[in-house]
Amino acid sequence: MMPLFGPAGNCDRFNAAYKGTVHAPRWLRELGLDCYEYQCDRGVNLSEDTARRIGAAAAEHGIRMSLHSPYFINLSSCEPERVEKNLRYIETACRAADWMGGDRVVVHCGGLTGMSREEALRNTVENLTLALQRLEEQGLGHMTLCVETMGKLNVLGDAEEVFAICQSDARLLPCIDYGHLNARSQGGMNSREAVCALLDRMAETLGEERAAKHHAHFSKIEYSKGGEVKHLTFEDTQYGPEFSHLAEELVRRGWNPRIICESAGTQAEDALEMKRMYRAARGE
Repeated sequence: MMPLFGPAGNCDRFNAAYKGTVHAPRWLRELGLDCYEYQCDRGVNLSEDTARRIGAAAAEHGIRMSLHSPYFINLSSCEPERVEKNLRYIETACRAADWMGGDRVVVHCGGLTGMSREEALRNTVENLTLALQRLEEQGLGHMTLCVETMGKLNVLGDAEEVFAICQSDARLLPCIDYGHLNARSQGGMNSREAVCALLDRMAETLGEERAAKHHAHFSKIEYSKGGEVKHLTFEDTQYGPEFSHLAEELVRRGWNPRIICESAGTQAEDALEMKRMYRAARGE
């Protein structure tokens, strides 16, 4: 097995040629890509019929589906009303992903809003436990929630925090956003040594089986002292990170994560470049 590569949402080139995501799976398969992450960052606003048509197209063309849940979910909150809203948002996102034939939903941890990182981490673990219980009750227990590492320093979601969250339940997977971690560390994730240390730590805390199939986001990201500023394309030569470091480590370990490209407007093209780089690292 090898990693799967695909875009987050529709790139500029696709949008110029097609109307509607239902056409994306065939287009991605023709490009030579393997997966697709549907974006619900501003809310789950598609109908069941549309979701099922996208899912049917994905099944026909062999594209693995995942979904990014709304950005406004804040799992670190302990306010009962807010917690209930978050549970509904996650359930709705998982329901839409299920209609598409997807098996993974990416979630953000949330802000600190005056809390210590320890308190926010504790609340996030408790709220994800509730979310997993809700999914089981609603017949969605087969969905995997992928907890994303974040790019800004003032929010929960560095690598150690995400690993600690995922240790709380085997049904959780880390979504390692390599660009986010590079931004948080002011360029510290842009070497093979740094990538190796991260993957070693993930295997140590979660076990190699889970680590090997982790969810991943990859893009080059501009950063400032506070972390992430904006996503870039692979044409960037200033910020990084470079995918070659990760490609070499994945080949060495034989790991097969699902890698979603979040480049700014060229996510399909850059996903294809990552797949090419991975195959080159394998000597193909």
